[in-house]
Amino acid sequence: MRVTHGLPLARKTTLGIGGPAAVFADLEDLADFPEFVALADASPGAPICLGAGSNALVADAGCSSPVLRMNTRGVRFVGEAADGRTLVEVQAGHPLSDLVDTAVGHGLVGVEMLAGIPGTVGATPVQNVGAYGQEIADTLVGVTAWDWEVRRRVTLDAAACGLGHRTSVFKGSGRWTLLTVVFALRKCALSAPLTYGAVAERLDVPVGSRVPTAEAVRAVLAVRRSKGMVVGCSDADRRTVGSVFFSPEVTPAQARWLQDEGASLHRFPDGSTRVSASWLMRRAGFALGSPVAEGVRVSYLHHTLVADEGASAAGFTEAIGAVVDRVLDRTGIRLRPEIDFLGDWPPAPACSPA
Repeated sequence: MRVTHGLPLARKTTLGIGGPAAVFADLEDLADFPEFVALADASPGAPICLGAGSNALVADAGCSSPVLRMNTRGVRFVGEAADGRTLVEVQAGHPLSDLVDTAVGHGLVGVEMLAGIPGTVGATPVQNVGAYGQEIADTLVGVTAWDWEVRRRVTLDAAACGLGHRTSVFKGSGRWTLLTVVFALRKCALSAPLTYGAVAERLDVPVGSRVPTAEAVRAVLAVRRSKGMVVGCSDADRRTVGSVFFSPEVTPAQARWLQDEGASLHRFPDGSTRVSASWLMRRAGFALGSPVAEGVRVSYLHHTLVADEGASAAGFTEAIGAVVDRVLDRTGIRLRPEIDFLGDWPPAPACSPA
């Protein structure tokens, strides 16, 4: 484990925003995790796990709590589930994109629609990461984690993880640090049914079709790149966290109105109907590329927020607040940020998770 003091956290996030970490630990071998526990015990504040920093906004003041960069790697095939699916154990620091490639290479389906999503596997249960009709809840078997409350390693099955729409028992909680994740993936030559029109259109097949898994991955990546939502695919929009806002749940009456207006509506596994946050931003009059706060603007390719030169955490929260207020005023629907706010924020920051 490598420990650095005063490391600028802006270097460790895709937004490139944030002050220094008082203590930063880079963990590459899970056997060294007890060293981090000892380090955290000797440091003020609850420890923070950063992962790849692709869903994080770090405070301008930085972070006085110890920060762990989970950088462990490894995929193991560990048996067969009762339903015949292959059990795959993955280290928490393993890149999600690499897991998708590994699964496809072994003829396994269940995560192919998650291609191009940045971040680590350990972050996926926290957010119940999902896209284009798949989410982690579809394949998660369980996790091992360090429980800071009982101070030991624990195993939680999928039910205990409390997965919901882009949330879990881990979201917003400092109680657990995820160490490994186990998935159950099915052996199949064809992808899951294509439920999103843009992906099906890219392949020139009807919605609901199943295609060779590698073809589905290429189509998903092409759609994501067209929106600037693959890290590194757009130099102008490279400082991004992808989706800044949750897709908000709407009532049946709101859904009818939105459908009449041509909104992008989707049904989710939790039974909710949700509208695209990007559509709401467009409806509220945010043009592509338009400035929202100092150093923060709407992407040139997609209705989300990105950072430019001069961006700060304060400016990004100001931009979030401006979008929330205008969307509420124009549509009557309140957006809620899905990114993680890390570090030492001033009292009552404009867009804190609370």
